[in-house]
Amino acid sequence: MIGSTRSASPRPLSVSIVEDDQTMREGIAALLDGTPGMCCVARYESVEEALRAPGDRAADVMLLDINLPGVSGSKGVRLLREQRPETEVLMLSVYADQDHVFESICNGAVGYLLKKTPPDRLVEAIRDAASGGAPMSPEIARKVVTLFRKTAPSEPMSEPLTPQELRLLHLLADGHSYQAAGERLEISLNTVRSYIRNVYEKLHVHSKNEAVGVALRRGLIT
Repeated sequence: MIGSTRSASPRPLSVSIVEDDQTMREGIAALLDGTPGMCCVARYESVEEALRAPGDRAADVMLLDINLPGVSGSKGVRLLREQRPETEVLMLSVYADQDHVFESICNGAVGYLLKKTPPDRLVEAIRDAASGGAPMSPEIARKVVTLFRKTAPSEPMSEPLTPQELRLLHLLADGHSYQAAGERLEISLNTVRSYIRNVYEKLHVHSKNEAVGVALRRGLIT
């Protein structure tokens, strides 16, 4: 018997939205649903509503507004990440507010975009976040670097980073995903993850953003 040659279509990238402005929320949802390989699986008006609804816990990426009624997006990141650890959170804001940027990243957001970001760049940023990147609007990225450099150093490293680990951190700081960084370094994704675990242990951190921040503060990368 001849077997079927049909291959299963790749699963669409699933995205949820937490945004209190209905026009903005529906506009983003329409953009996502109209983009090949992407879909909007849930939309909410507040952090509280999202926490009460478990339906999108498998979403690959969540777009989270900063200025929300009730629990703010910058504070809600931690709660949503605890409930949905498999979902990457990408912040959206009208303003490049330093305090909110810093708080959001420390609470677990992987990226921070201004709402004026063009639709094609937003779609690119969502894909980047889902693949391990840390997308940020240029205005935000400059503020993050400044903030991390001003923050006091954490506890000493247990041992120095290797040249390859430093090169990897440079690429991550420039916004490359794990996959893209691996391709630049000509190593596998599994090797990238192994390096990252070593970096976390040496720098005493628990996330990619923390690692980049500590490396910037220590002058390990510029």
